[in-house]
Amino acid sequence: MAKEAVFTMKLEPELRDAFMAAAKAGDRPASQIVREFMRDYVRQDREYVKFLQKKVEVAQREIEAGLGIPDEDVEAAFAARRQAILGTSREAAE
Repeated sequence: MAKEAVFTMKLEPELRDAFMAAAKAGDRPASQIVREFMRDYVRQDREYVKFLQKKVEVAQREIEAGLGIPDEDVEAAFAARRQAILGTSREAAE
């Protein structure tokens, strides 16, 4: 693939120097390492989006099947948990 685009970024001189030294120690061009980082990031981002889409689809099917919990019930359960925790911490402080 032709490499025609230029990517400029600002970073701390210490980080640049450490990165360049590590690239040299690994006998690899810094630009090759950065390209690999970028490809990995893009791939991971796509995988994460697919993961989230699947979670949403599963949740939607569960709701359609009547397996969801009404918001009011969730709110009430967590309000009770918060109260229990706050009550416990107040008692411990006394």
